Formats: sequence, structure tokens, C-alpha cells
Amino acid sequence: MNRDNVIIAIYPAHTGAEGAIKELQRAGFEMKKLSIIGRDFHTDEHVVGYYNTGDRMKVWGRTGALWGGLWGLFFGSAFFWIPGLGPLLVAGPLVGWIVAGLESAAVVGGLSAIGAALYGLGIPKDSILRYEGELRTGKFLLIAHGSLEDANRAKAILAHSAHETLEHHLQKHLACTET
Repeated sequence: MNRDNVIIAIYPAHTGAEGAIKELQRAGFEMKKLSIIGRDFHTDEHVVGYYNTGDRMKVWGRTGALWGGLWGLFFGSAFFWIPGLGPLLVAGPLVGWIVAGLESAAVVGGLSAIGAALYGLGIPKDSILRYEGELRTGKFLLIAHGSLEDANRAKAILAHSAHETLEHHLQKHLACTET
């Protein structure tokens, strides 16, 4: 896995994450460098089913419009049941990193498959535990990765979104900045 520079924005609801994705898309940010992960099972917007047609996942339920629209933008989508985190929907390159994490989770200090994927991106373990906690409470993680220039561009665009936190994990300096 490449250890790119990573921006992680946490959103309390799917509407904020969806708006941020649309802003990144309007600005011409490369969608292959974005991933989203979340669950929305603590509200009355329960998803009642999932299925794949070709390379697109379909979702039934009240949040189906969000996820159905996102699957067309992202490269790769999946539904995972992760012990301790529960049911998670994932879109973007993070899907491949999670699959790789499933194969090596035992080697990464007992992290979940999600944690192993984030660790593979160079995210520190203490941040991973916090991100997993946010997922458990139904929040959404929007992840942008790439060169320092890509990360700075994503950070500037996302700075104006409805995020709770916005963190930049710098790989060259192995540091994390939060705004």
C-alpha cells in the first residue's frame, strides 16, 4: 500500500458527507482518491437490503438514495460486518485496503480490518481507535489521499464543509494536524 498524505473528515450525518463529496467533485478532485465509510443504523433511516448489479451496489431503504448515488461516483463498494463496529458501507479505494487488512489483520496488532486498512495508509493507532469509535456512533468518515498537493487541495475544499473534525496525516513528516 502507498503511504500517501491523508485527509480524514468526520461527519455526524450522511447529508454533510454527501455535500462534501459533491463539493470535491465540482472542484475536479479525482474521485479515485476518495473513500467514504459509515453506517446509518441508529436512526429511523434503516437500510433493508443490498445487492450488486455488475459493478454497482444497490441499497434499499431510506438512505438508499445517498449510497446509490455515491456508488456511481466511487471506484469500488462493499458491505462489511466488522466485529465491534457492526454493519458498514464502504466506497472507494478503502474497499481494497480493507480486503488486504482482512488478510493481514492478525499481523497489525489486533486491529480490525478497518483499522488495518487505515494503518496501511500510515494513520497512527490512537487515531484509528478514535475513528472506529466515531463509526460505532454512526458517523461518517470521508477520506482523501494522495500527494501533499492533493491532500492540501482536499483540505481546503473540505474546510468549508459541515465536518466535526478535519485531520491531515502528513506522511513526509509523520505528523497529524487537526482543524
